[in-house]
Amino acid sequence: MIPIGSGEGLKNLEGHSDFDVVWPWRRPGGLRRGATAVLRVRNEAPSLRFVLPPLLRAVDHVLLVDNNSDDGTGAEALRVAAESGHADRFTLKHYPFDVARAGAEHLAQHERSVHSLAYFYNWCFSHVETRYSWKWDGDMVLTTEGEVSLADLSWQVGNTDAVVRVPRHGLYLESDSRAHLDLGLRNIEEWGFPMGPDFVYAKAPEWEIRTTPERFEMFALPQGLCVELKYLDGDEFAHWTDPQSFATSLRNRRKRREWTVFNALNEGTVPEGVVTLEAPAGMHVVDYVTKEWLPRVPRPFVVDDPAHARG
Repeated sequence: MIPIGSGEGLKNLEGHSDFDVVWPWRRPGGLRRGATAVLRVRNEAPSLRFVLPPLLRAVDHVLLVDNNSDDGTGAEALRVAAESGHADRFTLKHYPFDVARAGAEHLAQHERSVHSLAYFYNWCFSHVETRYSWKWDGDMVLTTEGEVSLADLSWQVGNTDAVVRVPRHGLYLESDSRAHLDLGLRNIEEWGFPMGPDFVYAKAPEWEIRTTPERFEMFALPQGLCVELKYLDGDEFAHWTDPQSFATSLRNRRKRREWTVFNALNEGTVPEGVVTLEAPAGMHVVDYVTKEWLPRVPRPFVVDDPAHARG
């Protein structure tokens, strides 16, 4: 079988030549040293004021691909990038095709369709111009420590073959001043990858997966560097075909935990491993958690009485 990344690129089944994938390492001049964070987003406008500023400071470039948002995500991204003073490090692109939701819908799509998660991801990362990339989500917020760590690391890995795993904790937002931080699940996934033919996206049963060679260097960042925003008044699982499938796959352990915590909090119960946090007056709880609470809390994390609100 010929590896996906071995040729010049990928053509989609639908014949949309403007959205064929051209591998960036095949382009004239190749890739420059540095690291780019790639965000594939849909309706993430409320989170971008927290997500983008520290990320723009921490990496060489941020590429945000808006997939048919109807909440002004693209405009908000441009506004935040300009307001942060780093518009020169920011690129906005649009992907106009509906992308299959994770799970059964994704499984039914051909890997080379513009509606496939794998094809969509390959198209997004084909616009990276640096030798290293961070797979970033539109709801992932760096803490103060995380910003410094990622900035140092982005410089160091800009010319290496290392894969980096980034731990993050779900932060469930009840209001602008109150949130619930899940310290009961240490979610640590591979988020940093070199750019090259060995590191492209292929189709997996529930979602896309980034290929890696059999032997490569991998290391993990410590806890407390990143939170993942989740809105208790929103539809946090809209990108899944059927959340009930979380119970049927070992690969869905993290989603099962998120589903359990999300529904418990909405029913008024704080699960074990979750700490409730109240922000000081005049400060948004996301800023409080990422800039004050997490940077000073001792490691390893110890969860007290889950129903006890801490300030």
